[in-house]
Amino acid sequence: MVYVREFLRDGPALAEQTSTKRKLRLDEPTRKLARRIWRDYVRHHTRPILLAVVCMVVVAAAAGGQARLIEPALDRVLVTGDERLVWLIPLVFLIISIIKGFGSYGQTVLMNRVGLRVVTTLQSQMFGRIVRADLAFLHGDATGKLISRFTNDVNFLREAVIKTVTGSVRDLLTVVVLVGVMFYTHWVLATMAFVVFPVSLFPIIYLGRRLRRVSAETQAELGVLTALLDDVFKGVRQVKAYGMEDHEQRRADGMFESIYRFILKAARVRARSYPIMESLGGLAIAAVLFYGGYQVLNGETTVGKLIAFLTALVMAFQPIRSLASLNASLQEGLAAAQRIFTMIDYRPEIVDRANAKPLIVENGEVRYDSVSFAYTEDIPALRSVSITVQPGQKVALVGPSGAGKSTFLNLLPRFHDVTDGSVSIDGQDIRDITIDSLRHSIALVSQETGLFNSTVRDNIAYGDPNADEDAIVAAAQGAAAHEFISELPEGYDTMIGEGGLRLSGGQRQRLSIARAMLRDAPILLLDEATSSLDTQSERLVQDALKRLMAGRTTIVIAHRLSTVVDADAIYVLDHGSVVEKGTHNELLARNGLYAELSRLQLTSENEVKSETAAAQAQM
Repeated sequence: MVYVREFLRDGPALAEQTSTKRKLRLDEPTRKLARRIWRDYVRHHTRPILLAVVCMVVVAAAAGGQARLIEPALDRVLVTGDERLVWLIPLVFLIISIIKGFGSYGQTVLMNRVGLRVVTTLQSQMFGRIVRADLAFLHGDATGKLISRFTNDVNFLREAVIKTVTGSVRDLLTVVVLVGVMFYTHWVLATMAFVVFPVSLFPIIYLGRRLRRVSAETQAELGVLTALLDDVFKGVRQVKAYGMEDHEQRRADGMFESIYRFILKAARVRARSYPIMESLGGLAIAAVLFYGGYQVLNGETTVGKLIAFLTALVMAFQPIRSLASLNASLQEGLAAAQRIFTMIDYRPEIVDRANAKPLIVENGEVRYDSVSFAYTEDIPALRSVSITVQPGQKVALVGPSGAGKSTFLNLLPRFHDVTDGSVSIDGQDIRDITIDSLRHSIALVSQETGLFNSTVRDNIAYGDPNADEDAIVAAAQGAAAHEFISELPEGYDTMIGEGGLRLSGGQRQRLSIARAMLRDAPILLLDEATSSLDTQSERLVQDALKRLMAGRTTIVIAHRLSTVVDADAIYVLDHGSVVEKGTHNELLARNGLYAELSRLQLTSENEVKSETAAAQAQM
């Protein structure tokens, strides 16, 4: 019995450490965590908790009453032959059992209500933190790990809340009542048996600490597994295209095996309390049987008293065993709470300043003044970039991959804040205005359409949730989307699937444009909105974009240079700096980086056309 040896070896040292100041300091975070759960989430449900406690008192009293009835049932019915009690005691026992059953039902329902309400509050708070978090924070962790906190972690904490409040109060009350019955029935036997109760606390505490460590590791692995499943299911097309099913199967099997080991380890730690508790319980009962049997033989006590005492003793060990299991659930819940509160305690860096005012857009001029930005201190993404976009202008950003184009665009809606310099709209520094008013003045259309698994109508109305049907249809018509929407099985009520997977790329992009049209914001950001489309779809989308850009200040990131030849100004970025500026013709005449990019792209397009023509000629 390795775990017994471990307990005998480490238990005294553990108890000695607990008494030191150092150990108290180590345990302080745990106490703070428990106090926070009670203060912020549990104690607000005073009424159902108090009602549940009343039910627990009823259950405990009923358990004591059942044990107490054993003595008269044996001594006065079977021994002395009291006929009146032959009917009365069974009837009373039945009534007590019914009352106990309803009490158990009441406490279970009430505490589940509290536990589920705590979970709902935590999920709401976590979601609020995540949806308002900085992009840098969200990009720093896998989506699956975040989802795991909403499912696995909150369920561990819910079980801890329910079992801790319900189990601790109910079981402690039951033990107190039954111990009282034991002392009332035979105080000498009770004193002998009671020695076992304090001893049983040591393995409970020791094993609980070990279980908490294992539980934290298990929950972390569950988060990694959720992230893996999320990646594979979202990228299943790529998995199949590259024939990586076996590779992903091996990765998943490795995770399943790892979680299997952690959960088995937790089960083994939890199960270690069973032989210890059973041994201690057996010791107490053996001692009672020996001494009590001796007294019965010598006429110093009655059979009824001995059996009643043994019944109370056996009934008392059940809640004591439950307390051991309760500690295990508590430790699992505390481990989950630490991960949950890490999320809830997160505070975004990009927030409204104390004196922030709503943005007032009069003309729509956008100015970047000596803007520098770095994701990390060692790698600047933008270096002293100064660009002014006049009201109603279309300005394009081009350059090789990694030049800083998307970073430049992300600074305007304050997805990130500048490291140096400033960004302003109509002379108002965007850090001095409210984030809500800033983002309501900007519409974004990107290569990633950001469609949701909902209806066509809901996805378009995301630009303005208060828009009526006529406005939604008008936006769809302006985006050249109304025609294909009308041909869908349920029209505007058609579910489009996750990410719009039931639509073509051009259709998804036109829905994204319709959303931007409905928003009717004065400033428009286009982030490679047509880079992944075929020629026919691109033509439709470009026509829709022209209608969308009319009268709006527009900043465009272009992959295909042919889409920005009509831009009022083109800025060429390279390694985070503006290296060229001008119109399409001016930049070609300068024969710099823009001209080189144009030649490379033209050559690539001609090669594709030649290969296509050759393939068609061979058919």
